[in-house]
Amino acid sequence: MKIAIGSDHAAYELKEIIIQHLKDRGIEVLDLGTHSPERTHYPVYGQRVGKAVANGDADLGITICGTGIGIGISAGKVKGIRAAIVSDTYSARMARQHNNANVLSFGARVVGPGLAEDIVDSFLDHEFEGGRHATRVDLIADIDAGEDITEMS
Repeated sequence: MKIAIGSDHAAYELKEIIIQHLKDRGIEVLDLGTHSPERTHYPVYGQRVGKAVANGDADLGITICGTGIGIGISAGKVKGIRAAIVSDTYSARMARQHNNANVLSFGARVVGPGLAEDIVDSFLDHEFEGGRHATRVDLIADIDAGEDITEMS
């Protein structure tokens, strides 16, 4: 498994902790920046991670900023990306199992390092369940393609 990861300056230190955690698990990491705590702009890194996942350069992505919100929104603007902005392990697990999320986003000012590692583990240790959830994920893909969707029975 290969994980693309990116953060802004507010989350640089937590990104480095998560990179080490991933490596300790034997996971290959594609570090897309930022590479210092110098002020920068989170949309750059959200887009980089989103593109790496969408292009197949990574299996999944992780984005981190102060809250996780801005960078997650940015990653989610990349076609084919389903970014989940979470701050707990249950939501991280459900994002994978029910929503087939392919990018995990969280905030360095919201969760500490220990919880961040647990959130990452919960996200990575679960798979998409498919079944009834596949129809819903397909509808999300239809929205991504610019199609109007309607209620289905």
